[in-house]
Amino acid sequence: MGGAYKLSFEHELDAIQEQINLLRMQPPSEEQKQAIAELERRMVELLNSLSDYDRVLLARHPDRPYALDYITAIFDDFIELHGDRCFGDDKAIVAGLAWLDGRPVAVIGQQKGRDAKERQERNFGMAHPEGYRKAIRVMKLADKLNRPVITLIDTSGAACLDEAEARGICWAIAESQMVMSMLGVPTVAVIIGEGGSGGAIAIGVGNKVLMMEYAMYSVIQPESCAAIIWRDESRAPEAAEALWLTAPEALKLGVIDEIIPEPIGGAHRDPEGAANNLKEALCRALSALSHLSPEQLRRQRYEKFRAMGVYLEGDELKSCMRDV
Repeated sequence: MGGAYKLSFEHELDAIQEQINLLRMQPPSEEQKQAIAELERRMVELLNSLSDYDRVLLARHPDRPYALDYITAIFDDFIELHGDRCFGDDKAIVAGLAWLDGRPVAVIGQQKGRDAKERQERNFGMAHPEGYRKAIRVMKLADKLNRPVITLIDTSGAACLDEAEARGICWAIAESQMVMSMLGVPTVAVIIGEGGSGGAIAIGVGNKVLMMEYAMYSVIQPESCAAIIWRDESRAPEAAEALWLTAPEALKLGVIDEIIPEPIGGAHRDPEGAANNLKEALCRALSALSHLSPEQLRRQRYEKFRAMGVYLEGDELKSCMRDV
């Protein structure tokens, strides 16, 4: 059921779950089944009524499984590789080789850290240039070894302090996107928590882009958006509604290909169940891409991202300009 940290609506979820557990301890009967079904319906209604900002808070939940939790639960024989062979080893990015259900793969993820010391070491999952260059190194190695690349995205954004700028953070993000777009092996990107800005898209150029049910994916954090637009961070919930950053909205926009269901209340309430769902989705995605040639994979990736967004041309554009 997670740790001590609770969001406001989680207390109500816990109360309903406790009633369900008590009912399950009673002898089976038709009345018992109906009562449990009614309580489960109430839980679903509560979750369906969550605001977009509630979902942002779920995506940031400190008990939520992080990349290394999923890597441990899903993959076999993970060998972590370190360093960018240029500056250093950025612990915000974990990367290496592993096996997924008998298939050799490369795995790259963003790791936030559990306690204060680890969060400081990993910079809350906000990678420096050397982190993305390490990711690039592993991508190129995977391409050479003909291993699919799986990325687990969970960051509020890339590092943006002077030291990151001095070492070329923007170039590193752009180069990571370029390299990932040109790989001749299947690429699957999964937003497991926060998918924030360039820090996320740097390792998000996938043939398949998946998203956990209560993750978020946005060009900017709602607090930062509110501070820029209204000079008031307290209007973050309003900004979250406007940003279309939830999984259902990302699916409608065509930014992602599939939503991975989470256990009732979020992945942190049943990490094992969440890992099983993620593993099934990854295996499905890789199976769907396995028959494509390197050139077909590059073309599919290119066309996928070119198709995103809304644009007008020809007579539609002229009509729109007249109206303006």
